[in-house]
Amino acid sequence: MSQIGRFFADRRPDAVAGFLVFLIAMPLCFGIAVASGFPPMAGIISAVIGGLLVSRINGTRLTITGPAAGLITVLLASVEALGEGDATAGYRYTLAAVVLSGGLQVLLGLFKTGRIATFFPAAIAHGMLAAIGLIIIGKQVPILTGTRMEAATPWESLALIPQSLFHFNPTIFLVGLLGLAVLFAWPLLKNRSVGRVPAPIVVVLIGYALGRAFDLNHAELFVRSLENGAGSLLQPVLATTAPQFLADVPDRFLDSLVWPDFGKAATPAFWNAVLSLFLIGSLESLLAASAVDRLDPEKRRSNLDRDITAIGAGNVLSGMIGGMPMIAEIVRSSANIGYGARSGWSNFFHGLFLLLFMLLVPHVIRNIPLASLAALLIYAAYRLTSPKAFARSLEIGVEQLALFVVTVVAILLTNILAGIALAVVLKLAIHRLRGVPFQNLFQLSYRIGREDDGAYHIAIDGAALFSNFPSLKKELVRLPRDAKLVFDLTHAELVDHTVMDFIDRFRRDTLARGGDCEIRGLEHSVAYSEHPLAARRRMAST
Repeated sequence: MSQIGRFFADRRPDAVAGFLVFLIAMPLCFGIAVASGFPPMAGIISAVIGGLLVSRINGTRLTITGPAAGLITVLLASVEALGEGDATAGYRYTLAAVVLSGGLQVLLGLFKTGRIATFFPAAIAHGMLAAIGLIIIGKQVPILTGTRMEAATPWESLALIPQSLFHFNPTIFLVGLLGLAVLFAWPLLKNRSVGRVPAPIVVVLIGYALGRAFDLNHAELFVRSLENGAGSLLQPVLATTAPQFLADVPDRFLDSLVWPDFGKAATPAFWNAVLSLFLIGSLESLLAASAVDRLDPEKRRSNLDRDITAIGAGNVLSGMIGGMPMIAEIVRSSANIGYGARSGWSNFFHGLFLLLFMLLVPHVIRNIPLASLAALLIYAAYRLTSPKAFARSLEIGVEQLALFVVTVVAILLTNILAGIALAVVLKLAIHRLRGVPFQNLFQLSYRIGREDDGAYHIAIDGAALFSNFPSLKKELVRLPRDAKLVFDLTHAELVDHTVMDFIDRFRRDTLARGGDCEIRGLEHSVAYSEHPLAARRRMAST
């Protein structure tokens, strides 16, 4: 067998996984772009760059890079604020913000500070995602129902949901409801051969068929009035313009390329967009990469600094030619592993298939109803803000639930950066009320030594908190992968949930790689709840 033939034979599992992920990614890329105020093709540009370029230089093996729902709120707010009523101008100004946020990510990785993004407590990170999910739902329900209700704030968009549902357009709502029904029912299918078909592609195919059946690509829209019965579904009772219900895609892929405009780089709104994209994109990417490491059958560890550098470089290029910002996306990455991917080549093939599809059959996208894309986004948002997230926070402790809720409410009332900052301040205030000295909030006291049997003994004194633990994380990464470790919490006055969760995950990862890890001193502390990873304080008598 020739060298080229051997290469493709070795990459066959990755090519198959990449093709199946492409089927999931294609409709999501369009939906996320439209919801963000970007042209539909901007999502494809991002995923193509993420696949063809980032997959070759990043520090992970099995992640899929591309646009994600978590950035919708920041991008849409940026387009509206910077454009001041001109969507095209706002889009180009936001592209400039994407470029600069990518540059900051490159610097974050080059200075090997990628793990700083994991500084935030889990409750705050999950609260941020839940708030983003609620905002997406509020924005997408009017599209799902075929109404066009404008809201100035996230609270207002959520409050208008009942009105959207009451004044729905029957034809468009039918398309959206069928899409949602497929998405919620698909995981329940017991037939493995059918269940392997990605649900998003089924939603798009149904939407495509209904779009043609209802002739949505022409000026006359067939709808059913609320007074008519179910039997008159196709009766034409209203003529309106159709393009608002369909995706708008240019005839040629190259026509989608747009250059950024740095004309507002001196304004506060511009830098708010840059910092928000940098913070949320970095946080989501690093959390996703860490999660994928735990799903990797070979238990390989990602180089997070290299990964965030590669994603930053991809964002710079994407923003320069009209694409969306990208992250390491957890849902598509999980599907990638489930489809049997073995290396980063699956990400490459997913990007290649997207590029070929757009070059060969871009006209197909014009017949996809926006309601189908809205269904995909509402389902993704539901997963971000599922009631289970609230229940998990309460299970860990009342403090975690309080942080979660405060983060959600603060983001809905202000914006993502301000909401996160308020939640972090609240968390630090709680620790101060528990008696943690101010200096200890950001400085961890620990010692790493060797025991007689060669084990690394990690003794922690004082308080181990989300805000002071990154220094020890950097030390732990340098230890041998198969080392024997002992975490000694005997003299720890307080260990918060974020640290407990990290130690538990680090222990399980070490065991999976053939090492050994032991946690000592828990008997000298008492937990704030019955959850095994709840925050703990040292008992007064010890």
